[in-house]
Amino acid sequence: MRPAASDLAAPLREAWYYALPSRRVRRRTVVPKLMLGEPILIGRDDHGAPFALRDLCPHRGMPLSAGHFDGREIECCYHGWRFDTRGRCTLIPSLVPGQRFAPGQIHTRSYPAREAQGNIWVFFGEDPAAAPEIPMLAGFDGCAPDLVESVRFPAAIDHAVVGLMDPAHGPFVHRAWWWRSRRSIQQKAKAFAPSPFGFTMIRHTPSGNSRAYRLLRGAPETEIVFRLPSMRIENIRAGRHRVANLTAITPIDDRVTEINHCIYWTLPWFWLLKPALRHYARAFLRQDRDIMERQQQGLRFSPPLTLIDDADTQAKWYYRLKREYLRARAEGRPFENPVQPRTLEWRS
Repeated sequence: MRPAASDLAAPLREAWYYALPSRRVRRRTVVPKLMLGEPILIGRDDHGAPFALRDLCPHRGMPLSAGHFDGREIECCYHGWRFDTRGRCTLIPSLVPGQRFAPGQIHTRSYPAREAQGNIWVFFGEDPAAAPEIPMLAGFDGCAPDLVESVRFPAAIDHAVVGLMDPAHGPFVHRAWWWRSRRSIQQKAKAFAPSPFGFTMIRHTPSGNSRAYRLLRGAPETEIVFRLPSMRIENIRAGRHRVANLTAITPIDDRVTEINHCIYWTLPWFWLLKPALRHYARAFLRQDRDIMERQQQGLRFSPPLTLIDDADTQAKWYYRLKREYLRARAEGRPFENPVQPRTLEWRS
């Protein structure tokens, strides 16, 4: 069974998506958020457990986020209908004794929500057990990110993901004295291997024209992993210290995508650099956002796109991974990774 073209362009639904940093959701509070074109209500109950519901009262469509949450139930502000954190209706105040209508028959949709390493994730499909796992960053068990930056791109999910893994745009889009210049282009060769639901750029010494790595001193090594649906994880080792970058892309709707960049580190003196790191992260993300805004001016004409080897091979792999994932789920069989070990060469 081949997925339809419209399915290939849509976000994968049988997948976990990054929602927001844990610290944004305190106990007995809720946060509304649009994800995959759906209104989502993310909250934390009396016991601190996260949950996610469809942010619509099934009575008259009022956003539940406009109501009151006491840590156990949320009350719709329109007619006082109450729902527990599983989405089950527990009270309809307008009912009178003797009316045969059970509130428990009414539900608003509940989504699996999970908290991992200081972030909250939401699942949109039917079977979380068969989906790609939420990434866990080695060496940061029980840790929250030291820095989180988010920005929205005016782009559909596929263009945002391909931009995330594009190795050749750096000297043209991310020109800065602290990163690289247009004249710094070098020939590069990186070894890749398949990994669960994606691929890995094998651990290596960063290229000499990537100046930011020099902050780590010593001889840093980095490994970069891509995993469906839209996650990039970079693990950097510098002696006994680690820095990890998690970039998770979440579709807001079919035209807007949110990029969430989380940085973890073990270097104690890195806190002194946090203001500068925040500035650099924001500048980097703004540059990507601005170039994608310009790209949309051309994409609105639906031009045929040309992907070349080897600079665009990771993009090709992404489309193959996504297609295989859809086929495997549709056919009820295990996912078979189409990526083969290979060394890619490009100039950037």
